[in-house]
Amino acid sequence: MAKRKTPTPRKTRKPAVKKPAAQSRRGRPPSLREWLGRKWRRFRRRVLLGLGALVLFALLAPTVLNPPITYTIWSERHRLGSVDREWVPIENVAPVMRRAVVAAEDANFCLHWGFDMAAIRAAIAAEGRFGASTITQQTVKNVYLWQGRSWPRKALEAVLTPLVEIAWTKRRILEIYLNVAEFDEGVFGIDAAAYHYFRTTPAKLTAAQAAALAVVLPDPKDRDAARLTPALERRARLVRDGAATIRADGRAACFDG
Repeated sequence: MAKRKTPTPRKTRKPAVKKPAAQSRRGRPPSLREWLGRKWRRFRRRVLLGLGALVLFALLAPTVLNPPITYTIWSERHRLGSVDREWVPIENVAPVMRRAVVAAEDANFCLHWGFDMAAIRAAIAAEGRFGASTITQQTVKNVYLWQGRSWPRKALEAVLTPLVEIAWTKRRILEIYLNVAEFDEGVFGIDAAAYHYFRTTPAKLTAAQAAALAVVLPDPKDRDAARLTPALERRARLVRDGAATIRADGRAACFDG
């Protein structure tokens, strides 16, 4: 008979000794300073991640959602008791109105990335007698920030403007601008402005009416699109010519399609 093999005795493993979770690498409990440092770093990471997610949401949401209100509209509503505003899609805005606003405010809108460097250099050379803000900058100011010329606001505007140019299309930027811009005291957006001044809709605005509305934008509380001064009449004629020019040379292609 074959001899039976004697079974090899199993090796018993010694239970692993777990180090206390609260101990540091040196095997001693962390000091209060070390514990607080870890807590602070973890809190800081969470805050930074939360802020990043909030900024990302704020940038991407307007690509599909219409901004329900802005700080300027809210503050004017609080001051006046009510404001006149109704959202209108850009498809329902007359092409002459779109081109008039771009010709008046930012003729190179389709060509720049948020800042018109040529306009900025010209404004510096003119010692600030006229502004150089693009439509993108004005949209950023109206949607995310507040009015005024403070350095903190300008710094935030400078950071957000190129991000908006990356996240939004030019057509969407112009659409939002037309719906949040102030055209008179308590009158916000092109729908309210068309009715307020001319008792019409944005789709039925004529080239002359569009130019008149465009020239009040730099100073909406002190200008009246229905009763332009002689100087503003001349400016409106230039805007009409400029609107025709940007259509002919292709500088309206990014929002006219």
